[in-house]
Amino acid sequence: MYLPAAFAEDRLEVKHGLIRAYPLGMLLIPGAVPTADLVPFALYPDEGEAGLGMLRAHIARANPAWKALAAGGECLVVFQGPEAYISPAWYASKTTSHKVVPTWNYAMVQVRGRARVVEDAAWLGQQLRALTALQEGAMPEPWEVDDAPLDFIEGLLKAIIGIEIPIASIEGKWKVSQNRGKADAEGVVAGLNSRAAAAGEGAAAMAALVAERIAPDFRQD
Repeated sequence: MYLPAAFAEDRLEVKHGLIRAYPLGMLLIPGAVPTADLVPFALYPDEGEAGLGMLRAHIARANPAWKALAAGGECLVVFQGPEAYISPAWYASKTTSHKVVPTWNYAMVQVRGRARVVEDAAWLGQQLRALTALQEGAMPEPWEVDDAPLDFIEGLLKAIIGIEIPIASIEGKWKVSQNRGKADAEGVVAGLNSRAAAAGEGAAAMAALVAERIAPDFRQD
């Protein structure tokens, strides 16, 4: 990943936070024909030999991706956080210079590791319950795996394969207007907030990320 120093996010807890907030990762597996699949992951921050955490997920047994992982194991998982188009009209510097152009802000995390394929039914059942609990916890009436008939769940478990990825490396890229002056960054925050109602949560979330980094008490250590 191209990662200018200004955009690097080095805080592990912040990178973990993005994974938790945006758990649908793009699982990329190299090979003669590289593959890419969107897969929801659960993060276990206190596991993994490198001290960087562990990812667990499952995919359909019919998906040949698990065979590629079983054969070699190396993979990349990309988690995409908030993103938003940035108009040059929002920059304060536009009033003194027309040397401004549009860009795109975004936050993302890339995880690399050697995957382990898991077929154990007990492991798969635990993973399903953990992943479901993470997403259902905020629901008014959370659904649980055990709400479904046991024989139905047992049938589903036979149709999936587990994936466990000890995180060997984790990179974060927060491109959130750090390369602009304070006045321009404040203009970006105002512009994004003005579009939040029409553009959805992405604009508001990006405005918050830009504002965080122009706050006087912001620290990265």
